[in-house]
Amino acid sequence: MHYQYNLGLGFYNIAEKHQSKTALRYPDGASYSYAEINQLSNQIARFLIQNNLSAGDVVAIFNEKSVFAYSLMLACLKTGIIYTNLDVSSPWARIEKILNTCLPKAVFFDREESETIGAFKKSFSKTPVFVLEHDDIKSKISALNKDNFQETSVVHGSTPAYIMFTSGSTGFPKGAVMTHNNVLNFIQWGKQTFDVTPEDVFTNANPIYFDNSVFDFYTSLYNGATLVPLSHELVKNARQLVQAINQSACTIWFSVPSLLVYLLTTKALSKNDFPSIKRISFGGEGFPKNKLKQLYDMFNDRITLYNVYGPTECTCICSSYIINAADFDNMNELAPLGNIAPNFGYEIIPIDAENENFGELALIGPCVGAGYYNDFERTSKSFVQNPKSKYNQLMYKTGDVVEKGSNGYLYFRGRIDNQIKHMGYRIELEEVEAAFSTLDYVDEIGVVYEKISAELGQIKAFVSLADKNKDTATLMADIKKLLPPYMVPRNITILDVLPKNANGKIDRKQLSNL
Repeated sequence: MHYQYNLGLGFYNIAEKHQSKTALRYPDGASYSYAEINQLSNQIARFLIQNNLSAGDVVAIFNEKSVFAYSLMLACLKTGIIYTNLDVSSPWARIEKILNTCLPKAVFFDREESETIGAFKKSFSKTPVFVLEHDDIKSKISALNKDNFQETSVVHGSTPAYIMFTSGSTGFPKGAVMTHNNVLNFIQWGKQTFDVTPEDVFTNANPIYFDNSVFDFYTSLYNGATLVPLSHELVKNARQLVQAINQSACTIWFSVPSLLVYLLTTKALSKNDFPSIKRISFGGEGFPKNKLKQLYDMFNDRITLYNVYGPTECTCICSSYIINAADFDNMNELAPLGNIAPNFGYEIIPIDAENENFGELALIGPCVGAGYYNDFERTSKSFVQNPKSKYNQLMYKTGDVVEKGSNGYLYFRGRIDNQIKHMGYRIELEEVEAAFSTLDYVDEIGVVYEKISAELGQIKAFVSLADKNKDTATLMADIKKLLPPYMVPRNITILDVLPKNANGKIDRKQLSNL
């Protein structure tokens, strides 16, 4: 076996071992073997090079989970080209900020989508656009050599693999850069932690532009398992989603808790469902204890439940914890984050000098990413030198407040800044405020997060208006054009003047009490 020092070589090795095995299996019955997606990604790699793309360039993919989109991701890994997956349904104003940050050399759409494609061509007229499902592109790709792309050998481990965009406090999303080495470490951790074998079948319910999909894609396809891509439309229909999981004989599930809560509250999920599932993993937000107990009671006799945690900047997941009956002795506390993964170290930066076990979590190790793309200022604030180290040791300050218990486990206690976890997404409230500020009839804006319980909350916005003829309905309609659904406030309140503190700044503590 050859030394697998990049993700392209790693996939060649997997594809050779599992040529006839199913790599992608869609709920509609379509399936593709490892040999087929390896050959298709080789052809796409040559297509990229023919179109003047090379290692270090960025391509943006409006990825809707077609076999061409997954193969394009693999093609990028084989060539050293950096991919970033984007949401075609996100407001153009946000997409434009992302594109202006990563400046892609080419943009790929899974299928024709006139509104976003039209807006893109208007703003980025010199950047080539390709539609993967277009007959012309498919015919050009299919005419190319299917053999392994030999130039893959020059891609080194510190080459960026992908950029994952997350919410940013300045109103500009941050592009977390993950390298080939980061992901190779992550794959091995996933294989060991979840006992992954080639017989496993993974769900891909997570949006491909969302951090959780990193687990789905890499832990399945880089361990010879099968991945079942689930469309956005299917995931929204609880009963159809459960039926698809049942029929596809999926063995490993990963999602945000909100999706599992949705299946429980709609009563779409029963004890007889998920007949082949062996492991359910969830992360990205706290799981309401009453709903977690309902899931545990339903499946604990045959399914292992994992609570996982990890920031986008550190390759998706950095800790895992297996839920057990004792976790429900205290129904008012979230399940522990557990132990940090073996390929991580960490420091707790104390908030109170007298308690070194309570403070901001900072992560260290080979899964810590390469910073934010094209944003050295924000990189320098979050990726810092470990002050306890006598040599150059980088650590990522997560902004998450944790407490180390007497059992050695870490427990999540909140955020150190104005960042929240909502519906599984990490959101900077300042980005929500920045969107409101672009509306010319808004004078002042203050956004707060109201905790309903330890696990649940809602975003609330307070505004004063220059144009008194505008109302909350107008505001809501306009803000939906600027923000994705998970960032849109539940409530908007119009005030004559927003309350201020002694420094003349908007007093968000007062707003939180309104």
